[in-house]
Amino acid sequence: MCGRYAQSADMRELIEQFEVSGSSPAHSLPANWNIAATNPIYILRVDSDDHQKNALAVVSWGLIAPWLRDLNEAKASQSRAINARSESIHQKPTFQEAFKSRRCIIPAQGYYEWATALGRFAPKQPFYISAKNGGQLPIAGIWSSWSAPGGALIQSASIITQEAQGDLAEIHSRMPVFMPHDRWSQWLNPENREVENLRALMVVDSPASIVIAHPVSSTVNSVNNNSQELTARIELGEPETLF
Repeated sequence: MCGRYAQSADMRELIEQFEVSGSSPAHSLPANWNIAATNPIYILRVDSDDHQKNALAVVSWGLIAPWLRDLNEAKASQSRAINARSESIHQKPTFQEAFKSRRCIIPAQGYYEWATALGRFAPKQPFYISAKNGGQLPIAGIWSSWSAPGGALIQSASIITQEAQGDLAEIHSRMPVFMPHDRWSQWLNPENREVENLRALMVVDSPASIVIAHPVSSTVNSVNNNSQELTARIELGEPETLF
């Protein structure tokens, strides 16, 4: 799974890197080194007025199921829907409609994962995982709009995950689905509704080779802690890092 991640880039940096020529937010989000469920996040999607253009938007992390009717229940449900499994996303009622036509890319500076007892690290040891090239990680996602009683519209999104591969499997059994640049237009196109085609877009050769991981302090465990220091490498002894 991906339960926390970091994003400190200015909106203008994301607009340039993700080739945004459509709409964008009025203001940048503040840097957040410990993004958690319900926090506002950036997503890349097609522009609502021109599907040939990419738009940058701000939504809430954790997809709200379309059938919910109570605002408090909807917000509480988000922590259970921050991730959607790539293997079953096209079948799960919460996610299947969004998967068909409301796909997005979620840019991340890096994400955190906690070691499970199945790996070779102490259980619950946190790791920070980021791109080897130092850039943004383009993570596959889905988004949706939910109308609250009273008319308020809440837009929300989920990160898509897959079975962990390579050395990442030594930390946790799941990892995000990374979306290569040459697949962005196909992935974001709401007219592309063929399930098998969409599932094929989520299959990337050696996805674990895209990232590098290192152990970090347990201070990241608390959402109240929020600074770049959360991503700092700590010493564990042997083995200290993965790759």
